[in-house]
Parts: sequence; C-alpha cells; structure tokens
Amino acid sequence: MKTRFTEAFGVEHPIVCAPMAYVTGGKLAGAVSKAGGLGVLGGGYAGTVGGEPDLRAEASIAGAERIGIGFITWALARAPRMLDLALELSPACVFLSFGDPRPFAEKIRRAGAKLVCQVQSLAHVDEALEAGAAAIVAQGTEAGGHGARRSTLPFVPEVADHLARRSPETILLAAGGIADGRGLAAALMLGADGVVVGTRFWATLEALTPPAMVERAIGATGDDTVRTTAIDALRGVPWPGEFSFRVLANELTEDWIGREAEAASSFGALAGAYADARNRGDLAIVVTVAGEAVGLVHDRPTAASVVESMVGEAQSLLARGPRA
Repeated sequence: MKTRFTEAFGVEHPIVCAPMAYVTGGKLAGAVSKAGGLGVLGGGYAGTVGGEPDLRAEASIAGAERIGIGFITWALARAPRMLDLALELSPACVFLSFGDPRPFAEKIRRAGAKLVCQVQSLAHVDEALEAGAAAIVAQGTEAGGHGARRSTLPFVPEVADHLARRSPETILLAAGGIADGRGLAAALMLGADGVVVGTRFWATLEALTPPAMVERAIGATGDDTVRTTAIDALRGVPWPGEFSFRVLANELTEDWIGREAEAASSFGALAGAYADARNRGDLAIVVTVAGEAVGLVHDRPTAASVVESMVGEAQSLLARGPRA
C-alpha cells in the first residue's frame, strides 16, 4: 500500500508498531519492519523507571532491520543522555510522546533521524510543527496506555485539516483503536497517511507482553477497559495531569476509580507493593495495559501475520467501497 508515509519513510506498508514501554522490544520491532511496516522500539521512560529492557540489547535483537526508537518525552527530559544512546544506534526515526519535543528536535535532525511526534490536542500539533516533525501521530483516547481526551474519529480529520493549512508536507498517522484492516482503511479515508498500532501488536508472539496478560486480554472486550490517573499516582510515576492511563479493569482499578484525588495525595503509596506484584505476576494488582481495540483481539499471532491481514483487508475494503 503506497501512501505519503511509505514513500517518505521507505517502507512497504503504512503500518507502524507503537513504541510500547516494556512491550515493543527488538524482536517485535524487527518483525514488523521485516514484514514491510515500521517497528519502533520502546525506549519508554528512558531508564527513569525501573525494570525496562536494555535499549542497546533490544536494538541488537532487531538485527539488520531498520527500526525507530520511541521515548516518553517528559521522562527523556530527565535523562537526556538516553537520546544520545538512541542516536548512536542510527534509528530510522525518533518517536516522542507526551511532552514538548522541541528541546530534542535539532539533535535528532542532525543525527539524520526523522522526528515523529505523537499528539493529543491541536496545541500539541503546533508544538510538533515548531519542532519540525516529519510525521505527526494523532492519538485518540481509545488507545491503550497513556493518552488524553480526544477521540480518534473526529481528531484525525481535524488534524488533517490543520496540517493542510499550516504544514501540508507533514505526514499524518492515526492512532487509537486501530487493530485490523477496517481501522487502517478508515484512517486513510479520514485523511491519515498511515496508522500506529498498539494493542494488536501488544498481543503478538514477538511482544514482551507476559502470556497471562494476553490470555486475560483475549477474553476481554472494550467495555472492560477504564481510564484513570490513580494507578500512576499510587505506583509513584509522575505523569503530567493532562494524561490518563487506559488499562483493563482489575481489583486495583475497581478500588480506586473515582478516587483519583485521594490517589494523587497518596503519591507512591503502593510503589513497593506494585513492584512486588509485578515480580509475582499478580494481575489483581498489576494492570494489563490495553486499549478499546482489545475487543478485536482473539489470538496471539505473529506480527507479520497481523501486518499481512491488515493490509489485505484494507485493500479489499477500499477497492470494494461501503456495503450496499
């Protein structure tokens, strides 16, 4: 499938694997790139939160495949040395989410990597344009993990119109709730040049996702997800207030949904217990991170088969048109 994204980034298909922290290691990123998409290694919290995979080691696992590297921007600002390490690995792009990308933009460009900025509002879009982003990812609140308030369906075309006025050469990718060919086709019709996929790749064989989490997700629907700021506060991770966390409901979320202010005033109160639960694999406490598209996840296939099925279904739908 040729789009402006595939031409600008030198890939075969307009599908990007989201740089999911703790999930998108070298095996998954490499598999997506080998299948014709673009895999983006999850640099996550830039080493500022414990337990993350080693970035250099994961990049080596991807081998010769051309991949990008992504970071949570506010965390990267606390550990800027991690950007230097990432750029030493010659990534195809640096994917920044959740924070101001402008302090990092010039260094990324000088290193020859493309800057990709994920945004959740038009104000974020303007920051990304000031940073000179080659591509902007309009993320809807349906996405798993962290996000904000805008929904994918109206947000993507609004960003497309904004870019058409302000910076028509900037590539647009859609994210949030996209897990199959229907989502890819819809995103292209909304004005995007490609898609960023999280939850569907989160549940592939190459992902670092624990099997018990995938099994739980396979039995879930989008109705089983919740958004909250309480979990981050309780586990002591200092997320900016504009972003919340979409996860599958469990005993911990049931206890704390609606008590976000109390959780904020008890910042870090469960940090030790949460880390211990992670080590034990206790999913009553540790959240399973998945988006509303979890209701479209019914198995744990290879990443290549996900790319192939998404492209095939989207091509068929775009050729056939709407149902009569």
